[in-house]
Amino acid sequence: MKKLTAILLAVLLVFSFAACGQNGGDKKTGEVSVFYYTFSDTYISSVRSAMDSFLKANNIVYNNYDANGNQTTQTEQVQTAIAKGSSMLIVNVVDTGSNDAAQNIVNLAKAAKIPVVFFNRSVDESVVSSYDKCVFVGTDYEMAGHMQGKMIGEYLVENYGKVDLNGDGKISYVMFKGQEGNMEAIARTQYGVDDCNAVLTAAGKPFLEFYDASNTDKYLVDQDGLWSSAAATNYMSTALAQYSEANGNMIELVIANNDEMALGAIAALQAAGYNTGSGKVIPVFGVDATDAAKNAIAGGSMIGTIKQDAEGMAKTLVQLAQNFRDGKATFDGVDSANVIGTWRVNIPYATYTGEN
Repeated sequence: MKKLTAILLAVLLVFSFAACGQNGGDKKTGEVSVFYYTFSDTYISSVRSAMDSFLKANNIVYNNYDANGNQTTQTEQVQTAIAKGSSMLIVNVVDTGSNDAAQNIVNLAKAAKIPVVFFNRSVDESVVSSYDKCVFVGTDYEMAGHMQGKMIGEYLVENYGKVDLNGDGKISYVMFKGQEGNMEAIARTQYGVDDCNAVLTAAGKPFLEFYDASNTDKYLVDQDGLWSSAAATNYMSTALAQYSEANGNMIELVIANNDEMALGAIAALQAAGYNTGSGKVIPVFGVDATDAAKNAIAGGSMIGTIKQDAEGMAKTLVQLAQNFRDGKATFDGVDSANVIGTWRVNIPYATYTGEN
């Protein structure tokens, strides 16, 4: 009887240790779950493609989830992934208008004792710092606006007479904003104009003027919050029907928060006979340096963009995933120059005009 009892105890101990190794403690062996706000965003698709490659190369089991721009969908996806035994969440959060969505995801990860890394779409420091296994990977979003504004200003100073189509001594512009309440969109919208004006002022030129004096916001925003080319095309087509060289009030400059909207504006301009490779060009500037934007710059229909390094972001995200998986220091293998405190990694920007 004693021998039988000893055998049973040994068997129970084996199962107990096996259970602890699979589900106990803080280390889990399930998939790395990657959540994208939408698969349709061109820049995000670049990040996804690069991350897929890096995850596979490092033998990390993963699954991608497409929220299709819906926060409720994404939250449900997170809950499902956790229930299936996810070992880590990598989240491109949909709703950036408040802290609620990101904080809810942090709370879910914390309850499951798994790490969560947010990326690209801004998440407040207070949310990230509420959990010691939470990190944000993004960019210095204000810097993108500053760099874009400086680039535009320098281009205008060199080409002022050519850009001033109606010869009134001022440059009339349109600004395409990606989303209300998004800190990146807010910063790019502000600094893209402010820093351009600073360069113009230093050169003795007047401030930019928004093409529609009745629009006190001085921007046109994608009402769906998708930073989409379709929204920019529709806005630009409508504007060009009223504001034209014939009417003496032509839009002479296009500034967009991202390349998708810049390309959407170009589509409308080309339909109106501009930026076709011959004839007059309305300068268009974006952010991201997507392949499509680089091709547009090479073809002369777009002037410049700010490179947001999709591959660099993906590589950093996978490095963090490995660190959490292997029990290493959170930022091990990450360039210390890009680490902000204990909560954030910034991926550097660069200007792109086809000449650099």
